[in-house]
Amino acid sequence: MKTLIKIILILAVVSFYSCEEELTELNVNPNGVDPSVVNPNLVLPTVIAQTANPYLTRNFEGHYAGVMQYIQKSGWSGPENDFDWVGGQGWGGWYNNLRNARHLYERAEAQGMEFQMGAALVMRAFNFGFITDTWGDAPYTMAIKAVEGEQENYFPVFDTQETIYRGIINELKEANTLLSKSPAQYSGISPVADLLYAGDPAKWRKFANSLMLRYYMRVSDKMPEFARAGIEEIVANPGTYPIFTSNADDAAMAYGGTSNSDSWPRNKAYEDTGESFERVQLCAGIRDVLMGYNDPRLGVWFNPVRIQIQVSEEYGGDVIVGGVRYLHPDHMEANNLVVYTPETWVADNDAGKTLVDTNRFVGAPIAYNLSDASSYNLNPSPIQGGPNVHASALADIYQLPSHPMLRARMISYAEVCFILAEAARKGWNVGSQQEWYEKGITASFSTWGVSNNLAAYMSQPGIVYDGSLEQIIEQKWIANWTIAHESWADWRRTGLPEMRWGTIGIRPNPPLRLQYDPNEASRNLRNYQDAISRLVQTPFTAQDGNDSAWSKIWLLQGTGKPY
Repeated sequence: MKTLIKIILILAVVSFYSCEEELTELNVNPNGVDPSVVNPNLVLPTVIAQTANPYLTRNFEGHYAGVMQYIQKSGWSGPENDFDWVGGQGWGGWYNNLRNARHLYERAEAQGMEFQMGAALVMRAFNFGFITDTWGDAPYTMAIKAVEGEQENYFPVFDTQETIYRGIINELKEANTLLSKSPAQYSGISPVADLLYAGDPAKWRKFANSLMLRYYMRVSDKMPEFARAGIEEIVANPGTYPIFTSNADDAAMAYGGTSNSDSWPRNKAYEDTGESFERVQLCAGIRDVLMGYNDPRLGVWFNPVRIQIQVSEEYGGDVIVGGVRYLHPDHMEANNLVVYTPETWVADNDAGKTLVDTNRFVGAPIAYNLSDASSYNLNPSPIQGGPNVHASALADIYQLPSHPMLRARMISYAEVCFILAEAARKGWNVGSQQEWYEKGITASFSTWGVSNNLAAYMSQPGIVYDGSLEQIIEQKWIANWTIAHESWADWRRTGLPEMRWGTIGIRPNPPLRLQYDPNEASRNLRNYQDAISRLVQTPFTAQDGNDSAWSKIWLLQGTGKPY
């Protein structure tokens, strides 16, 4: 992981390469590395880190973590707390990294380094998968070709989602072939340059095929026979298409923790005030589910409140005694306060009542307030972006710059198990849905160090498998903590897990995509217009037109999901 320290220098090299203008000799840095001869091992860590880091940040504390009700934020928090996804979001960072991946592939091909070629294809597929999952149609076949100089390359068409998904699956198949040799058959592998698997081609091969499972399931409602054939082929031929078989296979980048650039986001080691850490707080949505099952993962991810609130007749008014804040029922009534309950909080909030949460773990519900969560649960010192003694902050491990559990996870063995459980439930020939479901829960418990609680957890009503898709997706949602984008993708195509949200949001329902960056309209108008013409409006798009966060991408059109 010390290699991460070199990333800034590597980025300078790649930025030099990606510039589309013709450089004269006067612009050449005599001390820099010529991109045309750079060793692929100097580019590989950049491609990995520039994929894993932004993916984690968006999943751990960004739009998707909010909409999927893992977290809420105290201060400057519209996208996470009230569906304020209005306004275009740029994909420039993802395409910049795709230029890096292209350069990695081309340099590896020139050097006959098939391992690096395979890794480049896996990361390319992952980045394009994220783009189309998030925005919909996007440049793919003509993307990142401006360096070739053809006029059409400066104004790339937006390929359909179907084209992109088929394309990235084919690229992953190609990667599977490139990565099928023994380590001794490859030249130039540098374990220190590989931030995921330390130069192990077998693990990269599993990564490629596990990603194929993800994307086959993604299109399973739109192209069911294609998806079924693909998943059954992979499962039936483990020698040809090996997939993750344990948590040790997870595509999860560790952090070095030697500087802020290679440390877990929101850590306190490189931020004196800690305000950034305090902003990320538990959401009531997942809290309600985890507490309902007495799920031990809750205490790994979040801290209990520093001061718990109780409603009691023992003390009058509003007092703190022995580290507990007591509210008398008469005080509650006089101040229009009501105890939070999952079933009634939306109606109580709409009736103008102030919610009071008396649990040990407390999270603000989503879309209950148009401002932010800084004052939630009678916080005595509400400061935008500040702490709340009556709400649950992230667990202490998330203050650290690095920890064995703190990894930028892109896809996990647990996710693979739940994908195959869903495939089995569809009647596809991949094994037992119950076994895959139970393996998924087991893998997640192992990941978060709570395996000692597994037997008791698995014996509970609601956890014992009943054959329903609801259970599979709910447990997959829980296991995908820090991979919220994948949970959002599942919710969009299945309408699961079932969630409650308040009525005081930007729109009545959660968003389905990101709007295109306005620059796309100004720089690539015709292709942008073609792309948005293929979007389908919903009852929540009147203010925006076709290019709305509430419009349906191809993946959702005609499915009736999620609304």
